[in-house]
Amino acid sequence: MDDYSYETAIDVRLRDIDFMGHVNNATYATYLEQAREAYFRDVLDVSLTETNTVLVSLELEYARPIKADDAVTVALRVPELGDSSLPMEYEIRANGERAATARTVQVLAAPDDGGSQPLPSEWRRRIEHRE
Repeated sequence: MDDYSYETAIDVRLRDIDFMGHVNNATYATYLEQAREAYFRDVLDVSLTETNTVLVSLELEYARPIKADDAVTVALRVPELGDSSLPMEYEIRANGERAATARTVQVLAAPDDGGSQPLPSEWRRRIEHRE
């Protein structure tokens, strides 16, 4: 659990809870998105809304339900960097216990044609310093 370089708290909202009384499974992907935005803001000093990143892959494995009153955090790390790809690995935690693990890959898209473009050197420097 300690080998994740970044962690952020997530607020469980009433709308996240399904009829069974726990966080709906689809909401876990939203928690990952919130963690990515926080990571970009805190580590890369840029908002996801200011980048041309595109999510190209999402893998999510559930370990246990999250309840409305659980304290939720998402820990994440960048295991390696591609030329234009930014893979991230996550652990969603409820009250400090693993509730899910996930992996995403984002690609930096070129604004003119939508093809990929290299990650900025400043991003690489900040990520490598963090990891």
